[in-house]
Amino acid sequence: MFAKSLLAAILSAFVCISLPAIGHADVRIQNVLPSKVLNKPVSYAVYLPPGYDDGGRDYPVVYLLHGGGTGQPLDWFTLAGIDQMLDQMILSGQIRPLIAVAPDGRRDVDNEVATYFLDDADGSLRWQTMFIEDFIPGIEDKYRAIGNGDARALLGISMGGMAASIYQLKYPDMFAGISALSASFRTEAQMLALSEAGYNSRFGTVIGSGLTGRDRLTAEWTALQPQALIAQTDLTHFTRVPRFYFDTGADDPFFEATADLHIALRDAGISHRFKTSEGEHDWPFWRGAMPDALLHIDAVLTRNYGE
Repeated sequence: MFAKSLLAAILSAFVCISLPAIGHADVRIQNVLPSKVLNKPVSYAVYLPPGYDDGGRDYPVVYLLHGGGTGQPLDWFTLAGIDQMLDQMILSGQIRPLIAVAPDGRRDVDNEVATYFLDDADGSLRWQTMFIEDFIPGIEDKYRAIGNGDARALLGISMGGMAASIYQLKYPDMFAGISALSASFRTEAQMLALSEAGYNSRFGTVIGSGLTGRDRLTAEWTALQPQALIAQTDLTHFTRVPRFYFDTGADDPFFEATADLHIALRDAGISHRFKTSEGEHDWPFWRGAMPDALLHIDAVLTRNYGE
């Protein structure tokens, strides 16, 4: 009995000596950051990787853009379980440690009209401007971020996937790459088919309130189309490395518009990855698609695509 106890004690001591302590990841919710653009604080949740509190190194940052409707920052943790995915992938060596930040893209608590993480057509709420001018600098000053475009990426679902795609094309120097799951781009036919209530709750402020029929196809709508987005970007940023990663379910209602974006990018010579598999526009699909989306984020942040 004594011999067994002694052996167990020796083995326990050996394990303690041989295996270095690994810091725990930390998820902090209900944080706020001031915004001069919005003249109010912006809430967010943040994931800090294992070992963050143990050393002085700086980290790349991925910004998580949630979906529309009832979507909110906590969805990434309560519905997607992205913190557990990141823990497993970082500790297993699949991806490098990073900080993940989920800003609140809702207009307000009621969120009766989506922001799409964009500026309102009339300028009354400038979420996109806030994100670029206030939020990113504020986050990367508050946390130990590397703090440049090569160390910054976007991961979005649905509404957030659409915004991530727009941001990458509009600000090519600011982001190393994006992953967009079920990006909610719409075809012209889908835009025209929306009911008055459906249109106003989605695009009433981004495009224009109360519009019906072809009056919805405004200059703001045209600016969100693939050809217009591509025309205003610097193509030299996108010819070698696939900075874009798209994954959309075969039965996703936005599949056709995302495929149109894929074709437009391909024809413009913009390197990207476009993937489709069985699935719909829902959390089961997004949870299943997220590990590969994170592998892409790691690849663009660590230049694993050979840049």
